[in-house]
Amino acid sequence: MNEAASLRGASWLTSGATARVLALLNGDGEEARVVGGAVRNALFDIPISDIDIATTALPEEVVRRARAAGIKNVPTGLEHGTVTLIVDGQPFEVTTLREDVETFGRKAKVAFGRDWKADAQRRDFTINALSVDAEGLVHDHVGGLADIAARRVRFIGDPNRRIAEDYLRILRFFRFHAAYGAGDLDRAGYLACIRGREGLSALSAERVRMEMLKLLVADGARAAIEAMGDGGLLLPILGGVTYQRALAAMIDIERARGLKPDPMLRLGALAVAVTEDARRLSARLRLTNAETRTLDSMGHRWWRLAGMDEITSQRRLYRLGEVRFRDRVMLAWARSGQGAGDNYWQNLIGLPDRWRAPEFPLKAADFIARGFAEGPALGHVLSLAEDVWLAAGFPLEDDVLTTIANQTAARFAHDHRL
Repeated sequence: MNEAASLRGASWLTSGATARVLALLNGDGEEARVVGGAVRNALFDIPISDIDIATTALPEEVVRRARAAGIKNVPTGLEHGTVTLIVDGQPFEVTTLREDVETFGRKAKVAFGRDWKADAQRRDFTINALSVDAEGLVHDHVGGLADIAARRVRFIGDPNRRIAEDYLRILRFFRFHAAYGAGDLDRAGYLACIRGREGLSALSAERVRMEMLKLLVADGARAAIEAMGDGGLLLPILGGVTYQRALAAMIDIERARGLKPDPMLRLGALAVAVTEDARRLSARLRLTNAETRTLDSMGHRWWRLAGMDEITSQRRLYRLGEVRFRDRVMLAWARSGQGAGDNYWQNLIGLPDRWRAPEFPLKAADFIARGFAEGPALGHVLSLAEDVWLAAGFPLEDDVLTTIANQTAARFAHDHRL
């Protein structure tokens, strides 16, 4: 075991809610440590979100101590040894140490234990298997500290076995490398992912969606996606052609404009060329309705945005609205082959900042006054008048609007023999 690293004095560990939970669970023959992502992130010196705790105490003892201290406890997974404690409004997942008795995929039979090394060895990657005690001492049973120093993502033990336990670890391997790794992927892990790729088909769409969207916004997404493509891993996940150069361009454009990475923009650049692609991705990844609508809008004739003059651009913005307009422009820009500094696309993406579309000034009352009754015909003539108004360049003068209303009403009546 390597005990060279220390988080002594870390405020998140030695004070506040975390320190209170550790103090509650330590003593009387039991030990508790912070494990997993919080330790990893602290050592990488990046923000910590969730704080998970492992303990030698059985779940019933965790609940007993929490109740005695007046701490709210929720039995979120007692069969797996997990109790959630709520301290100062912050949730802590507390899980009893476990060790595998029989291993067969995600339904491995486990038993509660007291062996910190055995618990660490059943986790996925070395950098996720570190633990830190209440004094700030980091415990490493699997070589995680060396891998953090090297920024290397490596499976614990045999990569093939780790993957067979849960095929989602294939995606997690690339996602963690994109977020924390540097240089080439760990070769043994990469080859194991390729060998196990058929197992991806057994995963739920919801789990795949979660990992893919996290992967796409990681700093190293470009290289990770390229490696997945080279290894034949993208097709079983996305089910269609991918466009890695467009993804790379989208990432460059986001960074040049100082934008926060957007998973839908990046997914659209990678895998959406037409609206049918959006619907396929929606089904394969079980996207939300809002995410599906975003991809569908992005993929709808994005190629028509190239080479537009100002008035045509304004019409597109009016029709799409600012959010949909920007999303579609971003996709068209990424697919255009032009760089992030291209003047045309910079000017187009900036249109909503320099021009606000006026509201269509003609109303239903204007056509009711011209003899139209409420109903479908009224809606149709309003839509036709709006098209004429857009083609005329958004005029707001009363005489022009009167002419548009008169001519549209007459044309509609003639065409429909009203």
